[in-house]
Parts: sequence; C-alpha cells; structure tokens
Amino acid sequence: MPISDFANPSKFLTLVSRVLPWLAVAAVIAFAIGLTQAMQAPDDYQQGATVKIMYLHVPSAWLSMGIWAVMSIAALGTLVWRHPLADVAGKAAAPIGAAFTLICLITGSLWGRPMWGTYWVWDARLTSVFVLFLMYLGVIALYWTAEEPSRAARLAAILTLVGAINLPVVKFSVDWWNTLHQPASVIRMGAPTIDPSLLKPLLMMAVAYFLLFAALHLAAMRNEILRRRVRTLRLMQANEAAS
Repeated sequence: MPISDFANPSKFLTLVSRVLPWLAVAAVIAFAIGLTQAMQAPDDYQQGATVKIMYLHVPSAWLSMGIWAVMSIAALGTLVWRHPLADVAGKAAAPIGAAFTLICLITGSLWGRPMWGTYWVWDARLTSVFVLFLMYLGVIALYWTAEEPSRAARLAAILTLVGAINLPVVKFSVDWWNTLHQPASVIRMGAPTIDPSLLKPLLMMAVAYFLLFAALHLAAMRNEILRRRVRTLRLMQANEAAS
C-alpha cells in the first residue's frame, strides 16, 4: 500500500493502531537503557554529578526545535498543499512541543544554578528558547479560541511559519552572541567535543525522547481525528433537528 494512501484519515487510524503499541514499547525500552547508562556514566571533572541533568535537558532542547520544524512542514501542508492531515499533525504537535520546551527551560535553570550562580539570565540562548515556548502557547491559544476550525488552522499555520525564523536564532545564538550558555558540543561542524562515555547515554536518551514524541504525536493525531468526527456528527444531527 503506498504511503500516500495514509493521507486518508481512516487508513491513517488503521496505521496508528498497528504502530502505536510498538512505538510505546520501544520508548519504554529506550528510556530504561538510556537512564541506566546515564546513571552509570562518570561525573564531569568540572561539573561533577550536576552534568547528569544534561540527559534530560539536551534531548528536550533538540525536540523543542525539532517539533516546531515538524509543525512548520505541517503548516506548509495546510496552506499550500491542503493536505487532509496537515492541520491535524500541527495541532497535535503543539502541546507536546510546549511540554518539551518547558522541560528544557526548567532543567536548564536547574543546571544553570550551580554553574552560573543563578537560575536565569536573559542571554540570547535562554531568551530565544523562552520566545519559542511563548510561540507554542500562541499556537495552542489560536486553536482553543478561534470559533471556526478552518480559520484557526490558517492562522496557526501562518504563526508557525513566522515562528520558524526563531529556530536558527536558537541554534546559532551561542555562536552569534557572547552568552553564558556553552557552545554546541554534539551537533556541530566536525566531531563532537563531548567524551564518548557521556555521549553514548546522551544519544540513547535522545532516541528515547524521539520515540516518546512519535508515540505521543500519533496518539494525539488519532484523538484529534476522532474528536473532529464527533464534532461533524453533532453538527449533522443539529442540522437535521433544525430542519
């Protein structure tokens, strides 16, 4: 069956029912392995055991940007290609992205307190991530407050594409400006600068976070499709009763 067939919501729901349990199991296994490796990883020679916050902070930071990128692709699908599941994908991803961004901000603050002597500074990296979190909340608010679903989809798609400008700011802020936040040590030109004993658990946790997002996103898309079907049925019943 071609992948394009899953643009049909009914066929997509069939796919989700088959894939979702396996994704959930894979996420649990990946988290079990990743957390075990993280606990067994050595302490940093400067930061000590505080460095272990990295295994929660860094993957959530990657996903905070990655999910917005997913939403941007979905926004193009909504505005340009009118893909039947594009708006569903964008709407379902927004609360998940907001949650991961909030985890990024909280764990970053906890990590920053012993390293910088303060929980928060208004430097370029922290500020741009905070702006990203506010934009997630803005997209969610558009979906909640707009009375017409199609209008909400268009407005949310436009905000998402405009907000995509912030992604390179988040990524390269540590290179463009003088900030307290350390430069990239994994996703960078050349080889990673982090020691392999710390890198391997980090990559495993990144895989676990990605699998968790995939499972949550598919489940949220399924729920949104079913919610829209219920709404359509209620409108049909209301129209029949009115006539």
